[in-house]
Parts: sequence; C-alpha cells; structure tokens
Amino acid sequence: MIELEGVPELIDPVMVAAFEGWNDAGDAASAAVAHLDREWKGEVFAALDAEDYYDFQVNRPTVWLDGGVRKITWPTTRLSVVRIADANGKGKPRDLVLVRGIEPSMRWRSFCNEILGFAHELGVEMLVVLGALLGDTPHTRPVPVSGVTSDPDLASRLDLEETRYEGPTGIVGILQEACTHAGVPAVSLWAAVPHYVSQPPNPKATLALLNRLEDLLDLRIPLGELSEDARAWQLGVDQLAAEDSEVAEYVQSLEEARDTADLPEASGEAIAREFERYLRRRDPQAGPGLATDGGVADSRDGSYLRDTASGRTRPPKPAPKEPKEPKEPKDSKDPGREPGGPADPKGPEARGQEAKGPGSAGGPDSRKPDAGEPEDSPKDGPADGSEG
Repeated sequence: MIELEGVPELIDPVMVAAFEGWNDAGDAASAAVAHLDREWKGEVFAALDAEDYYDFQVNRPTVWLDGGVRKITWPTTRLSVVRIADANGKGKPRDLVLVRGIEPSMRWRSFCNEILGFAHELGVEMLVVLGALLGDTPHTRPVPVSGVTSDPDLASRLDLEETRYEGPTGIVGILQEACTHAGVPAVSLWAAVPHYVSQPPNPKATLALLNRLEDLLDLRIPLGELSEDARAWQLGVDQLAAEDSEVAEYVQSLEEARDTADLPEASGEAIAREFERYLRRRDPQAGPGLATDGGVADSRDGSYLRDTASGRTRPPKPAPKEPKEPKEPKDSKDPGREPGGPADPKGPEARGQEAKGPGSAGGPDSRKPDAGEPEDSPKDGPADGSEG
C-alpha cells in the first residue's frame, strides 16, 4: 500500500467502489464513481501498489508531459474521500470513501484484503459496489438497476434481492464475498446496458446507477450535465437505429417484451408508493441537476426516469373521463349485443421471452459480469440480477 496522505477522520462513512473492465459495460459504473469524485472534489489519500496486482502488458502505463517533463501514470486503484455537508437535504453531513480503479490481473484475495483493511480502519459502515452488464434491454426504456446482497437481513431491511447467481465472477463478486466473511455489510448495484449499443460511454446507465445510489444511501447527488448527456445519448442511438430497419425492428421487439414484463409494476399501489417517496424527498429549493425520487428534476423526458427495486417509475395514467350514455344503434344486426361493452382484456404473454437481434456485444471489457449480476441474462453471461 502506498500512503499518499494521512487517513482522515470520517462521519458515518460508506465506501462506494467501481472497477473498469469485465464488470463495467459501457463504462457506466466507473463513470458514476468518477462523477461523484468530480462533483464533490474528492481528495485522494491512498493507492494500491500497481506492481502487486496488475499485468502491465494487459493494462499498460501511460506517458504524459508536465511542463516539458515526462511522467508515467501507472494503472492502479485509488481511494479518495468526499465530505457531503448536506447529504440528505436536512443539514446532515456524511462522508463517502470512493474506490476507483481497474480490475486487477492477479492476487485478487490480497487486493480485497487491502480494500477491507482500509474499510476497517476508516470505520466504514457499508460497502456499495457499482457494476454494469450487457442485457436484452431497449435503449428507449428506463435502465433496469438491480440491488443485490448475500446478506438476508440486509436484503430485508433495504428492500434488496438476495443473490442467487452461479457462474464466472469478476472482482465485484470476489470483493462482496470477502465482505461477507469479514462481517462488512455489502451491496452491489447493477445497471443493464443494451448489448447492441455497448460502446462507452453510456451516460443514461450512469445516471440510473446514481439515482439508485441516492435511494439506497438517502443522498442528494448533484448531476451537473449528466442529464443532458443522457438525453443526447438516447437521441443519437435513436437516429442510428432509424437508419437500419433490422435494428429498429429488433428494438421494437425488445420494447414489447419489456412493456409486457413491466405491466405488474404499473398497478395503482406501485404508482402511489413511488409518488409518496417523491413527496418525502421533494425539496422546494432543488433546481434542475438534482436527482429526485421521481427521476431527474425538471426532466421533460420520462424515459430518463429510473427503475427501482420496489417498482419501476412510470408516468401516472390520466384520470378517467366521465362515462357517456351509450347510444342505441339504429339498425343493429345483433340485437342481443350491448353497445359499449367491455373490451377483451387479454394481453400479450411475452414475459420472459428472449428476443434475438442483429446487435452484438462489445469488446472483452464489456462482457456480462457474474457476481452481483442479474439472473435473466443473455447466453454469454448474466444480465439481470447479481451474485453478491
């Protein structure tokens, strides 16, 4: 371990981590931690020794000039701290320990022990690992975010899923398992990135992860230009899809499957629950650029509202109109049939169906992760849940 500065004394600290590579489709997770570090001006206080964990032929160092002097930046994992003076809009301060780096090439158990050593020394109350995976999800719908843990009590208390994942794992799964053995509460949040547009960046998935992190930790996260970036990203993908009829048809099939799967979440009870959560967190002083319980403040596009673990955010249905008196048909050929009768309520039965499309996943760093990931994933990896 390389000590860069003295370890600060923290207030109710929570550690938030993300790692580039296999568990970071579209760079969505690492970009979320980078956003927190940038918005709250994080101060780096430690870094892991790159010699111990990285293969420099896989993750090469970079050379840059500083006032004419050549310097080298080595691939590593750095820890920084941010203090939030008004964490929940009620004047309560809180600290976050941000862990951002590259998935190590070797000695994963030692790597996790170093991270947990810092968590213990700093009095970290919980560790939250962010991840992103490829999934059969349309870019036109809210990004699904799954919150999972291997701790049954934590799952019940925070309304999370207990992980049931089995299969190949990445550093996210190893770190979460290490937390379980060390007695440190740990949660992983996974955003599903459309596999047909996996190239980074994906600001819409990053925004969804930050929104979910807000709900989990009861924080108010300044979004800066992230909302506009997400809107521009979706418009760009819309244009690309419109230029290819095969892709457009595939996206439509994903939309239909997604909408059918979301039907149970559109109940009046789910909508009422989401609205109550919005009212509890609503701040009259908040302006655009702050995430709220209903999504992005002052957002005109409902497609940027997030999916939550307790129910997906959907626009409320309009109030029903007063029924009109049915008119008697003049010359009805079927006198036994009542005009204005109810329509057949049967709907599509596409839940759980997998749509196969023309798109292909990205490079090796955007493969679907394992640990802490969703269970209903494409054939090459998990896509909707998490190992933990």
